[in-house]
Amino acid sequence: MGKKRLGLIVNPVAGIGGRVGLKGSDGAEIQRKALELGAVPRSNERAKEALAVLSPIAGDVELITYPAEMGEDVARECGLEPRVVGRIESGQTTAEDTRRAARAVEELKVDLLAFVGGDGTARDIYEAVGGDVPALGIPAGVKIHSAVFATSPATAGELVVSYLGGRVSRLREAEVMDVDEDAFRRGVLSARLYGYLRVPFRRSLVQSLKTASSPMEEASQSAIAAEIVGRMERGCLYILGPGTTTRAIASHLGLTKTLLGVDVVRDGEIVAADVGESELLELLRGAQARIIVTPIGGQGFILGRGNQQISPDVIRQVGKENTIVVSTSEKIHSLRGQALLVDTGDRGVDEMLCGYVRVVTGYAEEILYRVSCSGKT
Repeated sequence: MGKKRLGLIVNPVAGIGGRVGLKGSDGAEIQRKALELGAVPRSNERAKEALAVLSPIAGDVELITYPAEMGEDVARECGLEPRVVGRIESGQTTAEDTRRAARAVEELKVDLLAFVGGDGTARDIYEAVGGDVPALGIPAGVKIHSAVFATSPATAGELVVSYLGGRVSRLREAEVMDVDEDAFRRGVLSARLYGYLRVPFRRSLVQSLKTASSPMEEASQSAIAAEIVGRMERGCLYILGPGTTTRAIASHLGLTKTLLGVDVVRDGEIVAADVGESELLELLRGAQARIIVTPIGGQGFILGRGNQQISPDVIRQVGKENTIVVSTSEKIHSLRGQALLVDTGDRGVDEMLCGYVRVVTGYAEEILYRVSCSGKT
């Protein structure tokens, strides 16, 4: 039997807008702005994490990829000898390059197409090849609402090994979702279903589709807000992550929060709104602080998805002991026993956050719940 064929496509600008608070990376103008704000591309780092897991089967797999920063560079850095197809203008890649790469790889009859990016990249892959080739997303974007991604780069590598080795054979039709980024930056979440990719599936290794909060959760959110506000200490900075539950906390204080951004509150006032990583690090100098985050509905991520502004450096400075998780009971029950997840891009920080945490679920109500950095239950 011949070698299995693995396609690899890296979106080199995936996630570049996350830590600087741009809520996405689509379009040349946003990418330029992100770089001006000091953003550093990290998709290669995410790809390396996944490829590192492949080393035991490297001799049994033919890796097919696109040139330079779209896959070739990171493959060679990992000691692999890929077959390189197509052409790009290095440093000026676009969504059309991703679509061309997907079509080129599909024509070579790969057994699996792995791609590094976010929802926009998944949409490009779907538009190029549909469900004709099994595919798997390695998460590296800002918006990762789609159900086609592994829970982390490491679990993506693990799933690739299991699928190509025949230990996972089930393919699931998984939703490709994307949002209107312009509306997203205005605080309006407008998501659309574009189609389905066929994804190798093992429940503990693949993330679920993001789900919205229901109107029935408003009373629970208000109770959580009352509990958190009652605990707030004078002089302490409170970093509020995105979400309707954290917005309820601001509302209880009589403040208006950016729904999809990160805001900072102290002594009942907003001291900084819609901030990025650099602003947070500046505010934290010599300050006492708490981070307040809520899980993404249906997925369970508390850090590393949609709140990359709360970066590993920010988390280190604040500390796990000062990180507060808030969630309605409905959202916890929807996880069906799966752990809460973290995927910050820093393995040491992820491991620090693992273990059991107290989750505030109502007024004078909290539970102990497990946090995992591996995606395994």
